[in-house]
Amino acid sequence: MKNTPFQKLQNELDIAATHMEKVLPKEVLDIFEKSIHDLRTSDSGRGLIAGVKAPDFTLVNSTGQKITLSEEILKGPVVLIFYRGTWCPFCNLELKAYQRMNDDINAIGGQLIAVSPQTPNYSASVQDKNELKFHVLSDLQNKTAEKYNLKFKLPEYVYPIYRSLDISLETFNGDHSWELPVPATYVIDKAGIIRLASVEADYKKRMEPSKVMHFLQSLY
Repeated sequence: MKNTPFQKLQNELDIAATHMEKVLPKEVLDIFEKSIHDLRTSDSGRGLIAGVKAPDFTLVNSTGQKITLSEEILKGPVVLIFYRGTWCPFCNLELKAYQRMNDDINAIGGQLIAVSPQTPNYSASVQDKNELKFHVLSDLQNKTAEKYNLKFKLPEYVYPIYRSLDISLETFNGDHSWELPVPATYVIDKAGIIRLASVEADYKKRMEPSKVMHFLQSLY
């Protein structure tokens, strides 16, 4: 498989992080970094590890269709991505990177599924603006994220900053919990076992899609 742009996701994320550093005040950046540190040192959002059974779920996609994991894995291995929302530039870059490799994943029998706590209309927005050709599911109240040990509550000291940036989680997620999933990527085989797992408290870092692709190829 030749080298393609989707192998450079972290470069794109680093550029976005640099831009964020230029446009936001240092005190805001410091608070964001504190929230990452506090999450990393907490007991929340540690995720599941490779080798365990992937919890089953049924969630609706952006058109209201119900999608069940146990039914999807019968078709082939699933790359399951938990992301924060349409308001997160790092999440959008990640989803675009996976879209660039969607045909490659499909060609070897795999498929992509992305999950966030957003309401279906915001899932549709993510799908449209990033031209995603895979399932984008709504995990209302983070119930599935909780099964995967990814759910966490944002600290109250970030609420004013999010609101000042027009990030209203109450609107995007349709509840007042201020809960999100830790960004995570899982490769789940046809037996429903998690074979590869990446969970990262720092939302500016994600598993490289090329690594996921190479791992999928190794399953065959």
